[in-house]
Amino acid sequence: MMLVFEAPVIPLHTDQDGVIRVGKTRVRLDTVVYAFNQGYTAEDIVSQYPSLQLADVYAVITYYLNNRPEVDAYIRQREANAANIRHEIESRPDYREFRERLLARSQQ
Repeated sequence: MMLVFEAPVIPLHTDQDGVIRVGKTRVRLDTVVYAFNQGYTAEDIVSQYPSLQLADVYAVITYYLNNRPEVDAYIRQREANAANIRHEIESRPDYREFRERLLARSQQ
């Protein structure tokens, strides 16, 4: 039997909002990378996100290890965007009042 070597397709796609997702799921690339960097194995990650396929998680980890600077830059950009959005929301005049009402309700 002869083995055929062909490059697998990387199971990543960019959604309409520019977020990179894994396989045919809504799980973000950042989620898998964060878990991997926290010491979780591919099996651990699949157990936390059962919509993922184990082979896809291994492929994403392989992609990450081979493209670490680019993926890390993507994640830093997403974190910066999230911080900007959070700052924008928290700087709205009605935000503090709204938050206080929610906190009061949760303490009842």
